[in-house]
Amino acid sequence: MAPFLSKRDLNFQLFEVLSSADLPARTRFAGQSRADYEDILGLAYTVAERHFLPHAREADLNEPHVENGKVRLVPGAQQAVNAFREAGFLSAHHDEELGGLQLPWVIVQAVMAHFQAANIATSGYPFLTIGNANLQREFASAEQQQKYMLPLLEGRWFGTMALSEPQAGSGLADITTSATPLEDGTYSIRGSKMWISGGEHELSENIVHLVLARVKGAPAGVKGISLFIVPRYRVQADGNVGEPNNVVLAGLNHKMGYRGTSNTLLNFGEGGDSIGELVGEAGRGLAYMFHMMNEARIGVGMGAVMLGYAGYMASVEYARERRQGRPAADRNPESQAIPIIGHADVRRLLLRQKAFVEGGLALGLYASSLVDDLTTGPEDRRTDTSLLLDLLTPIVKSWPSKYSQEALSDAIQVLGGAGYTRDYPVEQLYRDNRLNPIHEGTEGIQGNDLLGRKLTQASGRALDVLLGQIQTEVAASEGLEGVAEIRAALTIALAQNGKAIHAILGKAADLGPDLFLANANSALEMLGHTVIGWMWLRQANAAARALGHAKPTDANFYRGKLQAARFFAVYELPKVKAHADLLAAADRTTFDMQEDWF
Repeated sequence: MAPFLSKRDLNFQLFEVLSSADLPARTRFAGQSRADYEDILGLAYTVAERHFLPHAREADLNEPHVENGKVRLVPGAQQAVNAFREAGFLSAHHDEELGGLQLPWVIVQAVMAHFQAANIATSGYPFLTIGNANLQREFASAEQQQKYMLPLLEGRWFGTMALSEPQAGSGLADITTSATPLEDGTYSIRGSKMWISGGEHELSENIVHLVLARVKGAPAGVKGISLFIVPRYRVQADGNVGEPNNVVLAGLNHKMGYRGTSNTLLNFGEGGDSIGELVGEAGRGLAYMFHMMNEARIGVGMGAVMLGYAGYMASVEYARERRQGRPAADRNPESQAIPIIGHADVRRLLLRQKAFVEGGLALGLYASSLVDDLTTGPEDRRTDTSLLLDLLTPIVKSWPSKYSQEALSDAIQVLGGAGYTRDYPVEQLYRDNRLNPIHEGTEGIQGNDLLGRKLTQASGRALDVLLGQIQTEVAASEGLEGVAEIRAALTIALAQNGKAIHAILGKAADLGPDLFLANANSALEMLGHTVIGWMWLRQANAAARALGHAKPTDANFYRGKLQAARFFAVYELPKVKAHADLLAAADRTTFDMQEDWF
């Protein structure tokens, strides 16, 4: 069985590129150490390998199904989430007084990476539960946290986010689920929610749904949306689970990937009141929900990276073992066939995967480190940190989702005919990841968010912060051996970005909002590739500094980093220009296409 991630690369990203070993110098993380972090990562690998990986294929072949009115999963899923809970990972980043370890968020995301690579479907249950608890910690009342959040942190209950509806997928302004006030201050929730991952199962005693709904008389659009806690089972005064809360499973959705995660259509208020509690203020539900959605967007990007990473690891192992063909210079048909990794085009496919997944991992962990900086970093930098994280979030979500799919396509290509059989994991990984470009907002939504909001907020300050960070890294690379190509290519890409963004923003008033956003995807591609180029320069700089005094066992690792950075510079960063040109010109091709012409 191929390894599903590289421990060596994860340590490199955390401790040589991000300097996460310095985090214990911050008050919140005092007393922790790099050795502690490595032990926790080692535990994550063990739990993922022993409890998540073994049933990944079984869960794919045996989807959740309804049996005697209950949603049943493969037995391995229960064993896995139990092991996850017992390891303390559900509450690892929370305060010690809540039973947590106060771990940095970047370490928690590195922990989660193990489970996403080993079994993305089963990892979805704790992933959603952690996000649900985080939102409650931020916005729910103390009473609600005691009642609903603590059981989530203990792993006795699991959580979901219930946003979309059958008639309103990503268009949340059009949701119709209603919330009627009751005399005791609670609300009767009525409506249907679609595509709810983890919406029904028997993995936990209760399921806590975070539901978007409208209070009667609320204005139309997003300003009329409120957020409610709606449990599957009502909670008694002593905190124990009580009677059903009339949250009824209407059906299971059957997907091409993530097949081990139950995905549901839920009817709230069927057969009686579904009792919900308002979170915070009425009308601010979407603002609250974006706390979980933005966290989930980074998580989706990380999940995509790790699916691509698992495919990369599997295809490297296969390429080293599979013998086929001979060097072009060898015309002797009786000579022994060579491992296919000896063929330049196979190395191209492997190098492309490496560039995509290790670049994406660097970005996901960097974004996670910004979350730590928001609360524990220097106070005078937190405003800029927040702007930078906001700007990067649509890229963190969309770029790995798309380019891990490219990497997985290459992994299948490396395996040839074996690649699309179920005897090898890459075909399942490909199907699993195909959901990620849609999860938590399509590429179109992310592009519109980037160009229409993030690049213009705070008078463009976010972009200034990003460009400043990249330019600082470019300056730091001067004189380092082996980084010339990535440094030069990134410098060119930076200039192309600046010119294109300045041009399109300067035309915004004349273009109108629809034409202005017509090429938002090009903005996403252009800036996304540039940011990944930056991530590769950061890795190349760290590798170049380490190579001069590296142990022989590490030297090849660092040379591989430099070669992957060179690959991204030569093969990928030149693509920035095409997108920059389309964006700067406000190209009308897609905008002018008429419905009747299709």
